[in-house]
Amino acid sequence: MDTLFSLPEPETLYRALLARDPAFEGRALVGVTTTGIFCRLTCPARKPRPENCRWFDGPAAALGAGFRPCRRCHPLGAEADGDPVVAPLLAALRADPARRWTEADVAAAGYDPSTVRRAFRRHFGMTFLDLARQMRVREGVVALTRGEPVIQAQLEAGFDSASGFRDAFARLFGHPPQALRADAPGLSADWIDTPMGGMIAVADERSLHLLEFVERKGLPAELKRLSRGAGGRIGLGRTPVIDTVERELARFFAGEPGGFSVPLTMHGTPFQRRVWDELRRIRPGETVSYGTIAQRIGQPTATRAVARANGANQIAIVIPCHRVIGADGTLTGYAGGLWRKQALIEVERRLAAAAQAAPRFGLDAGGPVN
Repeated sequence: MDTLFSLPEPETLYRALLARDPAFEGRALVGVTTTGIFCRLTCPARKPRPENCRWFDGPAAALGAGFRPCRRCHPLGAEADGDPVVAPLLAALRADPARRWTEADVAAAGYDPSTVRRAFRRHFGMTFLDLARQMRVREGVVALTRGEPVIQAQLEAGFDSASGFRDAFARLFGHPPQALRADAPGLSADWIDTPMGGMIAVADERSLHLLEFVERKGLPAELKRLSRGAGGRIGLGRTPVIDTVERELARFFAGEPGGFSVPLTMHGTPFQRRVWDELRRIRPGETVSYGTIAQRIGQPTATRAVARANGANQIAIVIPCHRVIGADGTLTGYAGGLWRKQALIEVERRLAAAAQAAPRFGLDAGGPVN
């Protein structure tokens, strides 16, 4: 079994340290014996000699060995926490989500716009202005869910232009706002806020059909496929199932035991469903490779097909595709962004610790599946 706490060979880790390779974010830290400090492998500080390095699988191990966290790369938080331009701008977004940001505003706040663009693309896969626009769309979604007219939702979202609001909404949902009415039958969609960003949940009265981070590139296409199956549209609104998954996500991000019990409807081929079922058997605090999944489902030569099925998962976190890593122990592609994959694995370190105190937790990774 591949576990979260296994490390590659020191030579591999030292090469990654010299290259500041982000592939090992959330997987390895380096302690420098000459300074007593531990860092991320991406830390910009001067590199130590290999004989002065000690390697750790997480902050707890480094702290337990007597090392102090680096003040440059902030290894106790998610990778984005160590970037000096990210945290204050995120705080500004949360304080005023309807604000219309421009590059001139970024510069007026004392930041170089090109530096901010690079930082946000590196950590979040989108620019700061894209993220700000997403937050404004969220305000519109909330207004529409309350039953407000489209024009009122547009104004609450801070869009002067009706066409701009329609275009931004359609890029996210695959439909203009008028097509997602609160009284639409079948499936309902709503926004869920999490510590790692907004998510769109789609459910009926019985089960969850989709849970995705809002900036996933394939989300509009996924929503269009679901809407075709629901008679051409998805409604905006809440079901008890969405309330359930929101509560369970809050518990998950708090690092509390309990797992996910929300019923699921998985839209995929029989092979994809077998892969997704196997993902749900991985315990919190463990990771496995694509090859291991292929072996577990009895098709050891289907590693690439397993990787494609993993990427096609449209119920993030509840079906834990973030627990699958490369055969060499590196983090690999994640539709929600590698920074989220790293952070989700960190959350599950706490869940693994909780499992030690309550051994039965985590044996069932999720609830019923339709």
